[in-house]
Amino acid sequence: MRAAYGVETVRTAERELMARLPEGALMQRAAAGLAAVCAGLLGRVYGSRVVLLVGSGDNGGDALYAGARLARRGAGVAAVLLDAERAHGGGLAALRRAGGTVVAAGDAGVGLAGADFAGADFARANLARADFARADLVVDGITGIGGRGGLREAAVPLVRAARGSGAVVVSVDLPSGVEADSGEVRGECVRADVTVTFGTYKPGLLIDPAREYVGAVRLVELGLDLEAVEADVEALQHADVAALLPVPGAESDKYRRGVVGVVAGSERYPGAAVLAVAGALRGGAGAVRYVGHG
Repeated sequence: MRAAYGVETVRTAERELMARLPEGALMQRAAAGLAAVCAGLLGRVYGSRVVLLVGSGDNGGDALYAGARLARRGAGVAAVLLDAERAHGGGLAALRRAGGTVVAAGDAGVGLAGADFAGADFARANLARADFARADLVVDGITGIGGRGGLREAAVPLVRAARGSGAVVVSVDLPSGVEADSGEVRGECVRADVTVTFGTYKPGLLIDPAREYVGAVRLVELGLDLEAVEADVEALQHADVAALLPVPGAESDKYRRGVVGVVAGSERYPGAAVLAVAGALRGGAGAVRYVGHG
């Protein structure tokens, strides 16, 4: 069973946990988990190329710290900042110490064909273009669980460039542009190959239409205490469904295994009846009773 909790519930649980931990410890846990998933997707970290799309929130900080961990293992990591003045300071410093490069979104040259760059700006623009073209993995740390209303205009060309690069796209906590509580997608949105979520699942990861954008979901445990809180959404997994099905024993007969009644199809369109009856038989029913045309 995957249990998902709303934004306010998650934030309350995070605050309670942070009050018991050293400053910054929770973000380091998240970054370590994110870096581990990215390393697993890359296979060989040394020599790989990683691009971070960094927003102004904690998700951007998670991406920067994870990028620093990958850089220390020999990956070439470049961070594109959507808002350089509001980027996470500690994460930026860590990435630079690890040998990563940093480019402001305005200098990235994405969607700016024909624009004039001079000197250092021209060099940074070409650097960012090259990083996207050669990237093995792109980390989406643009917006977090508080994001509303889809991607901002400045982020759209970066997201399109990431998808067009052919690199694996990993979203931090939730694909940017997805609304965490409702699962709504308003306008442009990151379509992730993998989403690494922290602490617990969020409703937007499990319900449509957002579910189509999250790819494979990996949960990084943080130690949040949610046992006494009722989940907003619960999603059955294969093991949960299997546990609900009766297992035939030595004394089982067709009636103990369950009888399914099917009323379906018509004389002109018998296909629905054939499919429904066949599905019931293959699903393990002891007997099937069909009512309809011959």
